Amino acid sequence: MNRLGVVICFLFFASGLLLNAQVSPDCANAIPICNDTPVNGGTTGYGVDDFNGATESGCLRQTTSGVIETNSAWYKFRTGASGQLGFNIGFDTSEDWDFALYKTSDCNNLGTPVRCNFFDNMEANTYMGVGENPNGDTDTILYEDWLQVEPGEDYLLLINNFSNTNSGFSIQFSGHIFVTNPNNALDCSIINNLLGPPVSACDTDTVILDATTATAISYEWYLDLGTGFSRIPGESAATLNVAVSALYRVLVVMPMGNNIVSEAQVAFSPSPVTYPLQDEISCSGNSQINLQLKDSEALGTQSSNDFRVSYHASQNDATNGVDPLEKENTVLTGSQTIYVRTTSIENPKCFDASESFNYTSVETPVLTFDEELFLCANETSGTIGELSPNSNYTYNWDTGETSSSIVASEAGIYTLTVTHTSNGVSCTNSRSVTVVKSELPEVTDIKIEDLQSSNTVEVFINLEGEYTYQIDEETVQQSRRFSNVLPGRHTVKVIDPKGCGEVTEEIVVIGFEKFFTPNGDSINDYWQIKEIAELQNPQVYIYDRFGKFLFQFGSTSKGWDGTYNGVPLPATDYWFKLDYINENGQTQTAKYINNHFSLKR
Repeated sequence: MNRLGVVICFLFFASGLLLNAQVSPDCANAIPICNDTPVNGGTTGYGVDDFNGATESGCLRQTTSGVIETNSAWYKFRTGASGQLGFNIGFDTSEDWDFALYKTSDCNNLGTPVRCNFFDNMEANTYMGVGENPNGDTDTILYEDWLQVEPGEDYLLLINNFSNTNSGFSIQFSGHIFVTNPNNALDCSIINNLLGPPVSACDTDTVILDATTATAISYEWYLDLGTGFSRIPGESAATLNVAVSALYRVLVVMPMGNNIVSEAQVAFSPSPVTYPLQDEISCSGNSQINLQLKDSEALGTQSSNDFRVSYHASQNDATNGVDPLEKENTVLTGSQTIYVRTTSIENPKCFDASESFNYTSVETPVLTFDEELFLCANETSGTIGELSPNSNYTYNWDTGETSSSIVASEAGIYTLTVTHTSNGVSCTNSRSVTVVKSELPEVTDIKIEDLQSSNTVEVFINLEGEYTYQIDEETVQQSRRFSNVLPGRHTVKVIDPKGCGEVTEEIVVIGFEKFFTPNGDSINDYWQIKEIAELQNPQVYIYDRFGKFLFQFGSTSKGWDGTYNGVPLPATDYWFKLDYINENGQTQTAKYINNHFSLKR
């Protein structure tokens, strides 16, 4: 739909006025309407059968009454310009109304309606018609597409009440044609009346009815507020200043007795007031705003059922009611003035476009620098903060420095606050950097559990921290414990994940009996280290508890028989040391071995 559609003529009369509303149940007496014609009615019956016994006309179908019409009202209008045209028929939510629009002036040859709606009002809407629902409901089934008209086209409009009882209806015309041709969108020459067509006005307007007639002797003015005409005391001039909504009548007394009686309906609609709106400031960097949230400010105590609010990029657009901004997710940039228009739904000619507010969008600085800096043992300092400063921002560190980045040499937390000031609005963002001096740990122990179905190795260090561990060239892991370790020589690494290096230890996984029984029964008579052949030139040295050297053997030996110089030694615990040749060709003593065993007799 064209969002430039502008409602032009509308009037909703109180129920008391419906007794004298302009209603014709028959097509032949269709009520003419034009630009300023207020149209309202309360139908009762259908008069003659304008469809001559037909069972359908477009979307309309024959009812239980045996005819298409139930409670009908007929109107006619003629276009005075080309463009987009529509209309809104307003009614009570509890009622069911239908309409059909015929492009003809011949009631005896209506043809197929060019627009037609026969849906019931299950959704309890207040409008149906052609074009766009003034309540903004785009999903309603009670609206047909806009008309594209040319000058001089005649139309007949049937409005039919299917409820048998009704509280009346109103018609408002709409469309872009009233923007381009506000004074002749509809041709008023089809109305022949001394006082002219009915008048739809705002309560702030001055309305003057003019009955001036040459040779007139006198004038008498009457008004009908819904209970019948009564004389207006003291009004005998050719013109009448009108202040209240009513049906007005003038009697023009002529010399020859050919007096003239003319009537005109005048309706005043309340004019809205746009209340002051607060300026909006966005520091999010998000240039979208939901203007619908500003409606309540603009309306104040006024009801959204009576008035609607629109927002415009210029004062001229707001005054003319054209090019409204989308209310939801409207994209605005920088600093911008938004002009507000509050419009009467009853009569869109009644509006107030006197208020505006400023919207300012300032981008909050986005900080992306690292929040951690690790200084290794060989590093004395490092650079933190934004390395690519923005000339529109100001920078302030909690150290007092005002550059975008600084050099930190001490461990601690450093906070940078960045401010962007534009159009008198300041938006800030802060980000902290934790500087840590990283140390390489020391391996305090490696626990080797051997002679198990699955050998395990567990590493212990002197520092707390998120270190990672690796054995040989296996996958680096978080756990300090390794499982399924094969016998032999291995390299264990403790790695600083911050890139500050690693600590390496070489271990030997071997198996040996925790005791032996050299009693000559050929069972467990020798103490030996298993898998010793996995090492290069291994040598085992055995000592007593006082460190006295007792025996030495290599990989080809049976082991120790529990004697010293051929003399059996007593049953007790003994210690050993294992040496081997490492990859550098140097003799190395195996570390972290639980190197004691028992001799039992």
